[in-house]
Amino acid sequence: MAESGGCGVIDRKQRDIACVPAEPARSFVYAEGWQSWSIAGTQSATAAPHQVTGLDSAAIECQYAAAPPPGVHQGSGLLAVDPGDGGPAEIFAAVNVDQQVPVIQARRCDGYLMVSADGPVTRRTDTRGGGITGALGRWAAEFAGRMGVPPGGLRAVPPVWCPEYEYHDQVTEQDILANLAAMDELRVPVGVLQIGDGYQAAPGDWLSPSGRFTDLPGLVARIRGTGRRAGIWIAPLLAARSSELLRRQPGWLVRDPATGEPLPAGTVRGQECAVLDVTHPGTAQYLSAVLSTMRDWGIDYFKIDYLYAGAYEGQRHEDVTGVAAYQRALRLIRAAIGPQALLAGSGAPLLPSVGLVDAMRVGPGIAAGHTSANGGPAQPAPQAAARNTVARAWQQGRFWVNDPDCLMARPGMQRRADWAALVERFGGLRASGDGLRGLDSWGLQTTRRLLVPSPTGPVV
Repeated sequence: MAESGGCGVIDRKQRDIACVPAEPARSFVYAEGWQSWSIAGTQSATAAPHQVTGLDSAAIECQYAAAPPPGVHQGSGLLAVDPGDGGPAEIFAAVNVDQQVPVIQARRCDGYLMVSADGPVTRRTDTRGGGITGALGRWAAEFAGRMGVPPGGLRAVPPVWCPEYEYHDQVTEQDILANLAAMDELRVPVGVLQIGDGYQAAPGDWLSPSGRFTDLPGLVARIRGTGRRAGIWIAPLLAARSSELLRRQPGWLVRDPATGEPLPAGTVRGQECAVLDVTHPGTAQYLSAVLSTMRDWGIDYFKIDYLYAGAYEGQRHEDVTGVAAYQRALRLIRAAIGPQALLAGSGAPLLPSVGLVDAMRVGPGIAAGHTSANGGPAQPAPQAAARNTVARAWQQGRFWVNDPDCLMARPGMQRRADWAALVERFGGLRASGDGLRGLDSWGLQTTRRLLVPSPTGPVV
């Protein structure tokens, strides 16, 4: 519901909390996106914010699937203003994110920015300089402390190789073994080989191999036998509607309170998925068993994906908010894989994830493979990935290790030199997404040079 106000259209749930003087031509607004793939960044206060029009796209890119009204800057739990007159930056941020994340909006009104929110928000006036980026970095350090991130406590992530952008979900066991051999023959310094999407029979049936894999524990042992760590991709909060899991346990899903139907979670690699209810004891036990089994195989790097669906509001076994259910899921995952394993998130609600993962994707995909419906701003593209990597650089070393997405250095990759330079400047986690034998001389040399352990401190 919306109503007409004196300065445009505002959401009825929003309450005005501040009126910030803003020079029309010189003021800027940073609006944090809801999850990894959502658009984020600083833009002129007079610029038209991106508008999400498709319902499916909004469900992925916008918190509570609620797109902002036209002309309104909208942040999920975080919005910052540079007034443009030399004055201090103003940061408006969530008080806490354990139950819900407030939606914060800013709209122009006669030389001011009217800031509103639908939940508790703090206002921080930062006089220490450095513009919005400096102010966000200082705020982030304090927020991370409140979320349990110990100062200097981030762990370095070894360089990773993952198959998703070379082989997509058609990866085979032989593809993995071929690249494992190439790492030694070509002297590519990979520390973690990640088994990618395609090893499983279906999302949800994670311990049942697809026809392209025969012996997952044996494959893990072969990876570890080369002195590397074994990693795996998994979308733990989803299950394909065609999966054996849902055939056996249809009651383990989050449902629409109005219709009682399972909430749709979109299509993952061509398979329609639903959201698992981690508050159901059976679901929690199953997910813990899957992850602890993988850990027993020797996997100690887990890339967990499509996490936004776990924060959907809906009917669950227990009456909790989507954010509370999501944080419970991350804690369950951590308990199952143990404290020494590395945990990397993607497609994740950002602020509720702080303190719960070691690394986080901070933008949409660099190449085709992960798409949002209707071609919204989360659609994979080098331009979108670069935008978010730069915009969220202040999170590196404070919230987690930033994951800008894979280095793509093979011939034919659009603007590969520009992307490599950006990864070198703003990463973060270093990962190769190429079939290694397909690299030319430039690609191989660049990959060797950039695949180093991640920094653990800030880069801006």
